[in-house]
Amino acid sequence: MENLKCIIADDEPIARQILESYIKELPNLELVSSCKNSFEVMAILQEKEVDLLFLDINMPKLSGLSLLKTLQQKPSVIITTAYPEYAIEGFELSVADYLLKPFSFERFFQAVLKIKKKGVIKSEVFSKNKEEENSSIFVKSDKKIIKLNFNEINYIEAYGNYIKIYTDKRILTPQTLTDFLKKIPTNFIRIHKSFAINFNKIVMIDGNQIVLQNELKLAIGKSYRKELLQRIDKGLD
Repeated sequence: MENLKCIIADDEPIARQILESYIKELPNLELVSSCKNSFEVMAILQEKEVDLLFLDINMPKLSGLSLLKTLQQKPSVIITTAYPEYAIEGFELSVADYLLKPFSFERFFQAVLKIKKKGVIKSEVFSKNKEEENSSIFVKSDKKIIKLNFNEINYIEAYGNYIKIYTDKRILTPQTLTDFLKKIPTNFIRIHKSFAINFNKIVMIDGNQIVLQNELKLAIGKSYRKELLQRIDKGLD
């Protein structure tokens, strides 16, 4: 797997440190350099291949936007700034996203997901595996045996020694969430002690919640966040 090679451009040491810590959290991001001004960025771009630039606007001598205007070939750009008034000009220069300081790791992560390396994001996480999509499982519910196609399942909720399986209906069946997850495909992942979701149903991450295709929001448990973000981050390759 190739990593996205990135550089930081910000004259504030604390801002650089925050971005450096965020980048370390994502295994598919590789920090090439952390620059204090636009001239350092220009030197790096002449010497090394860079996929992504985290760019501050208000820097001495040459602003971030002025730097962008000078570059004939530029990497994907995510602006990081405390000044909202430059957003329109930034997007006119085809930046991928515009992050207002202070921004959370979740907001940073959402911006990175937008980056298309060489025009294509090859996603292992969100692509549908046809074999898994067409497979199914039988479950007991209210003296009946019901066949469920995996691609119809939105999420599963723990309910003591039972689970609730949510498709367009709610099905209650006598088994634990841990046991059920052992029987179903790997595109289902636990995001909370009480919930597991179908990756193919994810629309976005909104703060501490996952938004599914039916606009339902589910909480992400602290102990499950790292694995979830690492798996989603595979989609950047």
